[in-house]
Amino acid sequence: MLSSIPLKQILFIDLETVPQYETWNELPERTKVLWEKKTQFQRKENVSPEEYYYERGGILSEFGKIICLSCGLITEDKKIRIKSFYGDDEERILNGFIDLLKSNYFRSNLLLCAHNGKEFDFPYLARRMMIHQIELPKILKMHGKKPWEIPHLDTMDLWKFGDYKHYTSLDLLAHIFGLPSPKDDMDGSEVSKVYYQEKNLERIKSYCETDVITLINVFRKMRHEPILERE
Repeated sequence: MLSSIPLKQILFIDLETVPQYETWNELPERTKVLWEKKTQFQRKENVSPEEYYYERGGILSEFGKIICLSCGLITEDKKIRIKSFYGDDEERILNGFIDLLKSNYFRSNLLLCAHNGKEFDFPYLARRMMIHQIELPKILKMHGKKPWEIPHLDTMDLWKFGDYKHYTSLDLLAHIFGLPSPKDDMDGSEVSKVYYQEKNLERIKSYCETDVITLINVFRKMRHEPILERE
């Protein structure tokens, strides 16, 4: 089934997110209270709301924001083409992504693919669009649909083989499939520091694009196909 999906039908994506505020002290008091309530069962007893904000503030879509969205596709001549939307203006990033979905290249039967996309990328995108009052594209409208009707692929879900307790990182999948590590320059825990302190969006964009290339080649390995290079 997996090998029968036309590659030109798949758009591979990856998000980089950060907390909406650089420091805990910048959060409005009401937001602090709501953060504490939201995370009370997730935090260990010795972890304060402030400490947890620096650790997970970018992961929860109500308190984070998207600073980079990289998209990849496989061209007719078997090369990887990447398009990234990135910067400080999240609304512009989201609208740029929607414009890409509306382009002539993706006319019908499009599938989105991400690693851990079902638990993170796809709902995060939809929630941030709703917060900005942006109409959801059809591919992110999941309400009322049966699981097999949702046009999403998830390499982590594919690797689980039905084992819902199993988490495997993209970095680990790259390693076991003999692919270069996508985390050579940085990893997800460093994105907020690079964004707020180094103010290096180009480095974050490069990191996000490397993840997309790795995602595509992990997916290729799952289909027993040779890896591809970026055009």
